[in-house]
Amino acid sequence: MGLTRTDGPLSPRAPQSVNYAIDGPAHKLLAHPFPRRVRAEFAGRTVLDTRRGVLLHETALLPRLYVPEEDLDAAAFTPSTTTTHCPFKGDATYRTLRVGDREVPDALWAYPDPVPTAPWLAGYASLYWEAADAWYDEDEQVFAHLTDPYTRVDVRPTSTPVRVLAGDVVVAESAHPLRLDETGLPVRWYLSPDDVRVPMEPSATRTRCPYKGEAHYWDLVLPDGRRLADAAWGYPDPLPESSRIAGRVSLLHDDLRTEVTGS
Repeated sequence: MGLTRTDGPLSPRAPQSVNYAIDGPAHKLLAHPFPRRVRAEFAGRTVLDTRRGVLLHETALLPRLYVPEEDLDAAAFTPSTTTTHCPFKGDATYRTLRVGDREVPDALWAYPDPVPTAPWLAGYASLYWEAADAWYDEDEQVFAHLTDPYTRVDVRPTSTPVRVLAGDVVVAESAHPLRLDETGLPVRWYLSPDDVRVPMEPSATRTRCPYKGEAHYWDLVLPDGRRLADAAWGYPDPLPESSRIAGRVSLLHDDLRTEVTGS
């Protein structure tokens, strides 16, 4: 998604339908300011608080937030013996995050002496998203990762008919689905639960999307008794930018195929 994945200009498979060539290494970096206030909490303590973050876009990877060393709670991090080398950034040093009796080894990394082509990394460090208990973008808690300014989600009502089948069995059918386009991902069709023709049984599975919110899942039970685990999902309380999909469900499973009229 965005610049660095799928068909983005900095991805491993940059599109051919352009009138320019991007010179440089196969693995490309692009950093730009992320001026909103970002905070990370761990064990009830704010260990990162910045308004001067930099978002680093790196080929084939999700964007990573790097922050000035001064915007970290230095007392919460202790040096580790771990080091790694990146030919495009340099030698990374690591620190363990420790508050009270809780710790996350090698939770933070930095490039104290970056390679000459990435001097702007000096004085910055990055905290693994999973290391913190909670992240905040301004005053809103965010999940999975920070939103990418080069990614968007569009939801549009459409009269394009959609059918979902398991073999010859019509599992769901709609003449008025919602079409959701998310940068770099396949189109997803969101249907009314009334359009689903087989039983849907709630699953305990939950996932988070920074653009849509918390997804709930359902198993589908086919007429022959087969159960397709987590084959349907939806966002009962989506984020404002994806509010149109509230109460809708989308279906995807290896045993399902989707037919779209006119495609």
